[in-house]
Amino acid sequence: MHSPQLQPKVQELLELAQVGINGSNPWDIRVHDPRFYARVLAEGSLGLGESYMDRLWDCDSLDQLFYRILSARLDSQVNPKKDWIPLLKARVLNMQNPVRAYTVGRHHYDIGNDLYERMLDSRMIYSCGYWKEARDLEEAQEAKLDLVCRKLGLEPGMRVLDIGCGWGGTAKFAAKRYGAEVVGVTVSQEQVKYGQELCRGLPVDIRYQDYRALNEKFDRILSLGMFEHVGLKNYRNFMTRVRELLMNDGLFLLHTIGRLESKTDCEPWISKYIFPNSMLPSAKQICEAFEGLFVLEDWHSFGPDYDPTLMAWHDNFTRSWEELRNIYDERFYRMWSYYLLSCAGSFRARSNQLWQLVLSPHGINGRYEAPR
Repeated sequence: MHSPQLQPKVQELLELAQVGINGSNPWDIRVHDPRFYARVLAEGSLGLGESYMDRLWDCDSLDQLFYRILSARLDSQVNPKKDWIPLLKARVLNMQNPVRAYTVGRHHYDIGNDLYERMLDSRMIYSCGYWKEARDLEEAQEAKLDLVCRKLGLEPGMRVLDIGCGWGGTAKFAAKRYGAEVVGVTVSQEQVKYGQELCRGLPVDIRYQDYRALNEKFDRILSLGMFEHVGLKNYRNFMTRVRELLMNDGLFLLHTIGRLESKTDCEPWISKYIFPNSMLPSAKQICEAFEGLFVLEDWHSFGPDYDPTLMAWHDNFTRSWEELRNIYDERFYRMWSYYLLSCAGSFRARSNQLWQLVLSPHGINGRYEAPR
């Protein structure tokens, strides 16, 4: 049911971000159904996303909309009716324990390699590219992989562990370009099948395995875009396991999205529709997790690079929609576009961060020269 007095409340909020309703700017919202206002005020970001999927409203440029909303901190202005169940679950239960850890693999990464082949670069790298000197997505992802390998000082014959190895693109790059022997673990069966075929003939072992089940030693360990699925209750255990698996003179590189404040929950729409049981860490939470286990050698922040990465993924996705629409429906198209573009806006507004940390067990002798 729509109450007429709700529209001015939403309009007043949006004006703080210089966003209009039924205006002419590409970031303005066009409301098709007045139920939109009640959904947003009652449910906050979850209602905003679901009402978009339900076609209650549209916007020509969702990335610009979210850039303005998040720059103006409107997300803190709306206090939806609290659904305490997800919050209590996050605080009381271990939503990322070894059994639940495979949920995100089935829900997100196993939905179809055909989607990711068309959306990502040729190596199928599903994490932030490095755009310092890159002209397109392909160059940005190659630059990121090379940056990671240089930060780790990879040399031929080194044994490397890739935690959350995706479709095997990073493992293949490290093996072919740097002569490393790589073990990659993932909780996605589709990624394992794809990665094993991709890396055939190389010293690469792609496994369907949780990182907690490993019991081997490695010269180098890396994890690109997987820590977001670890969960606060497991941060310390994650770092402890990495330390146990890493040689005393080894290096560990952690590449993760981060948030500005320490919290125990995830953005509700993202958690429900895109990454179940996900949780973004704060800098404080990461530091507490490795305190006493590692020496921090380098902390590199390049969150703005996720904006062009996500926009390139969205461009690829929309250009390929005619090929994909026989597999995925129109609601999926709206959901996926909303996901990619709202995230692009969040990084543009610096609401989300992207960090690469290099950690060593006892500290590098002399100076660690951090490549950039």
